[in-house]
Amino acid sequence: MSEFPSDPSPVVDAGAAELGVAVLQFAPGADGAENLATIERLGRRAATAGARLIVAPEYSSYFVPALDLSWIANAEELDGPFVTGLQRLAAETGAVVVAGLAERIPGETERFANTLVAVDGDAVLATYRKIHLYDAFGSRESDRIVPGEIGAPAVFDVDGVPVGLQTCYDLRFPEVTRRLVDAGAELVLLPSEWVRGPLKEFHWRTLVTARAIENTVYVAAADHAPPIGAGSSMIVDPMGVQLAGLGEQTEIAVARISRARVAEVRTVNPALALRRFRVEPRD
Repeated sequence: MSEFPSDPSPVVDAGAAELGVAVLQFAPGADGAENLATIERLGRRAATAGARLIVAPEYSSYFVPALDLSWIANAEELDGPFVTGLQRLAAETGAVVVAGLAERIPGETERFANTLVAVDGDAVLATYRKIHLYDAFGSRESDRIVPGEIGAPAVFDVDGVPVGLQTCYDLRFPEVTRRLVDAGAELVLLPSEWVRGPLKEFHWRTLVTARAIENTVYVAAADHAPPIGAGSSMIVDPMGVQLAGLGEQTEIAVARISRARVAEVRTVNPALALRRFRVEPRD
């Protein structure tokens, strides 16, 4: 299957929309109601600050350090209380809300899906199930998580801006972002639980910035706050400039993104038009 765009020179409407984007940083725990309450509190602040797109971390519905059977007990369907709560927040604020959850899989008693969901006040706009499982740095997500199928890239529209979804460890595979960009994404969302460790914060900042530069897109990366997560959530523009970012606190970062900026950068740096390779799924 070819993933090369039909038009090899991606053109953006320079007069198109601007969009207020917020990343929420906190440390989700084992209490799903408390996690949702934190998203609501931070999300309301983000909307008041002008965000029309609010991005919470991976595993926002439930998180404990060990991937044990408690994850199965706390996994939810997409019409469960967590996603329903996100939709209430979206309806209240008029924003689109994106967050990660442990999704229950029918018939599975020992594994779940690591899923991102994007909602407005009326419906689920997009879902993405993590493709690359974190079997690295001493962890083994594949022991408890079913990898997502490789289907059409998860791209949806918010106020005229095409938005793509990927998760955490996907960041280390540049072709994931490139597929989203080939599908039209100009803003890539990266909900994560990027674990702290030797050089991990350096990897995080470097790779988030690289994905923005090499694809001439915005990247909005929402991580867990310490002590387990690395923090350092950020919004980066197509030239690799950090527009807004956080350290270690539970907090929000908000920035306005512009499709005109994407068009401007792609004129100066037409890397997508000049490339000579395509992305194809591996058997």
